[in-house]
Amino acid sequence: MSEREDEESEATEDEEKNTETEPQLAGKSSLFFFSFPLSSCPLFLSSSLCPVDEGVFQDTVVEIDRPLQKKAFLGGFRNRLTGVEYHHAAVQTLPKKRPDRGVVVFSRDTQTASLKCQAQQSSADASTQMNRTGCYISCLTDRLLVPGDYVPASECHSKRVRAAIVLQSFARRWLAQQESLRMERNRRLAWQEMQEKRRKEEKEEQLKDRRRRWKNPQQREDFDILYRSLQKWRSEEEQRINSSLRGAERRAALCALLEQEQQCISTIGRQQISAQANNYDKAVRNLLDKCAAPRRWRAADGRMIEMDSQETIRARELRDLYASVNHVAASCEQRLIDLMTLKHTVQEHECQLTRDIVTLIDREVDLMTRRVKSTSLEGLRKRISTLFLQFIKTPAFNPEVARQLKVPQNPSQLKNNLFFCRACHRYLHSDNFSPSTSTRVIGRCRECTGLDNIARTRDDLSCYKTILTRLRADELQLNGEAKIPFLLQLEDMRYLVEVIWASCSALRTSSDLYDLVFVRWERQRDWSPWNCVLLSREEASIHVEVEDVYEETLVRGIKHKHMLGRRHFSQISIMAEYLDSRSPAALGNQLVSKLITMETEECDTDGTPPSDH
Repeated sequence: MSEREDEESEATEDEEKNTETEPQLAGKSSLFFFSFPLSSCPLFLSSSLCPVDEGVFQDTVVEIDRPLQKKAFLGGFRNRLTGVEYHHAAVQTLPKKRPDRGVVVFSRDTQTASLKCQAQQSSADASTQMNRTGCYISCLTDRLLVPGDYVPASECHSKRVRAAIVLQSFARRWLAQQESLRMERNRRLAWQEMQEKRRKEEKEEQLKDRRRRWKNPQQREDFDILYRSLQKWRSEEEQRINSSLRGAERRAALCALLEQEQQCISTIGRQQISAQANNYDKAVRNLLDKCAAPRRWRAADGRMIEMDSQETIRARELRDLYASVNHVAASCEQRLIDLMTLKHTVQEHECQLTRDIVTLIDREVDLMTRRVKSTSLEGLRKRISTLFLQFIKTPAFNPEVARQLKVPQNPSQLKNNLFFCRACHRYLHSDNFSPSTSTRVIGRCRECTGLDNIARTRDDLSCYKTILTRLRADELQLNGEAKIPFLLQLEDMRYLVEVIWASCSALRTSSDLYDLVFVRWERQRDWSPWNCVLLSREEASIHVEVEDVYEETLVRGIKHKHMLGRRHFSQISIMAEYLDSRSPAALGNQLVSKLITMETEECDTDGTPPSDH
């Protein structure tokens, strides 16, 4: 019997055994796996697997695909006797496909080329020609080689180590330089950013301060700015009217413009009166605080020593009493106590002023007992406050105030410092005048000068005051004994900026007067009108750091301006002593210009304005 028949008989016996056990599996679905040799695998297999009714089964035909090619051995077993191979079920299962990711993926081995570098010395034939009969070899290019000293391997290695150290030192030096340059560049960029931020903050602060001065003017310079803005607006409106209107319409528009200007002037005047009242109260408080302040001086060990004298204690008592008398929200009982204290204080001295104060105090006490309203007593209380302030300012009653008064109490000293104002025809103290260094005769006082400026020219000198203040502060830092910047006045600074430097930076980059500053041209010499240059803040910071970077044309122009300043200020006796060895006359008359002559003539007058004004 062949092997195939034996196998079929064994399969038949297994089917009988399974048939015997099938009644026990009634009502259940069963699945059977069979292993067949690959060479003898049938095309169809009939088996009773699916039950239909109780005890009835249906034959199910299972179709098996026979592969056309020989499958690889992926696992299984082999019959040692027959040599038949039995494969696992994996050979009947198709491989699982990987999901498509939408990206073409290649293997690294197919994309990477393995390279190998290897040096190889090829053989080369060499030959040497020697002299022989019929062949002559020249010996002109021959060299005599002498063997040198023997160099051991250790010395050769040490040379290489030293050379490597030299190379490493140069490489590390280069890396250190690169790092230091990088750090220096970062510091430079940070400094530039900080400077730019500081300039922006200063510009914003300057604009904010200017707006505050426009909205809430308090000082004379603030009102000069308002009047200057008013004059600029009036000129623009007048120019617009003259260019667009004619005849009766033009006259009507000019009249309306005049009325608007009058309203603006009246509004500014009311603000000026209010500011003067506030400034007067601040000035009074500052005067009383200075009188009541203790004496201070610095000891040898650096400590600050304060001492109260009888005069300062007396001034402090009068200051506190003046504050309580002017207190508005005080009750009637507190007001009576303050009035009685004031009465006892002034009765210590017998004079007409104290008798007037006592009389007014008695009158207010009498009216308060009659329950008169506080609003009706404001005028009386104001008179009491004014007389009491006069009492405080009298050195006989308050000795400490004599050190704070501008007008000396000695008539002999007063006679030497009195000057006549040619505008208001009053004799005033020298503190009421602000002459420039080029003025030879005292003309008008500050009040008359300000009034004339408001009525006619309406010039704003605050920008020149800012330039002069910055100049003095910078020179104090460089030289504590600087004198020329403190001799110049606003008119001198205005002449120096407008006439000599044409209200513009020396580099012609900025014409904003609030951004311009004066610095030294030669940093080793003190500042003077013949050793200065007008620059913007940014240009001034760069000018201080660098040297000799200007073109020859610019340097000649700056030297020419120095000669103009020297010629103008050399006419002032107090400034002539600060000139150097070169004589102003040696400069030649080539520097004289009509503009300087006109300005000099205006300065040589007695202070009255020109006739065309």
